[in-house]
Amino acid sequence: MSTKNTSVLLQVVETETSLQFEVFTTTNTLDMSTEISTHHTVSVQSVLPNIPSDVRWDQKEITVAGGHERGNATNQLSYPYGLFIDDDDEATIITDYSNHRIVKWKIGEKSGHIVAGGNGQGDRPYQLSYPTDALVDKNTDSLIICDQGNKRVLQWSLSSGTTLATSGILVAGGFGEGRGLKELNCPTYLFVDQHQTVYESDSLNHRVMKWNTGVKEGIIVAGGRNVSNARAELWDPKGVFVDASGIVYIADVYNHRVIRWPQGAKQGTVIVGGNDVGARENQFNELGDLSFDQHGNLYTVDHRNHRIQRFSLK
Repeated sequence: MSTKNTSVLLQVVETETSLQFEVFTTTNTLDMSTEISTHHTVSVQSVLPNIPSDVRWDQKEITVAGGHERGNATNQLSYPYGLFIDDDDEATIITDYSNHRIVKWKIGEKSGHIVAGGNGQGDRPYQLSYPTDALVDKNTDSLIICDQGNKRVLQWSLSSGTTLATSGILVAGGFGEGRGLKELNCPTYLFVDQHQTVYESDSLNHRVMKWNTGVKEGIIVAGGRNVSNARAELWDPKGVFVDASGIVYIADVYNHRVIRWPQGAKQGTVIVGGNDVGARENQFNELGDLSFDQHGNLYTVDHRNHRIQRFSLK
């Protein structure tokens, strides 16, 4: 029998405008002496949207990127994974997973342009292999990219391209795979608020965990019970976002919905989706990441529909 040890490593890069976190999720399979790592990078903006508790989102979404079936043309995506909203440039930064590239897609435009990768799958300085997430570092005019297939995090200059060696410190897990408050089972997406509190989707435990700075045990803030479509439960949560008032927004993947979970609540509220799997209006086929712009508009990664959607705040 194999013994697995799952942990999250975090490196903090502080700038004048934001805190940026390079995150390494590592699973060690002890009897095989192998290590499988997945990387996710999280940026903390200096100003988070403060979304009122009584607001609603338009249930008729707008496809802002992709939506032209799977492909590698500039108006297509192939299993998009991560999403970063660049409010300053009014653009979405999309991790185009199976095209091994990062695409910048200006709001309102019909196609994007490649800003990193796109040179075939590989490990050369100008290539990526199944990237999962990316963010913009405004101070250095570069991208920080989680290059999953190459087991590395890259800083990619928007003019030349460089690779940085990185290291981290343990902030969550490291006590083996399990359901305890010290344990994780397939941690995926993370969010870090302005207090450096880490929120993490513990996917196969079907819960979202909160880790305050310096603690050895996490706090369950959403889910963690049974697997169903009840509003008190989650099914393989992925993307996580926390607004300025501490409300948690979760991509509830196999319930095909985005759920809003206030602090201390025993259940959440569905804000979009929940209409079975599909490609029609207000449907998803495997949610990935999610984010909000400064106006409170919701953006979602619809992984198997190869598109990015926006739900406007009413």
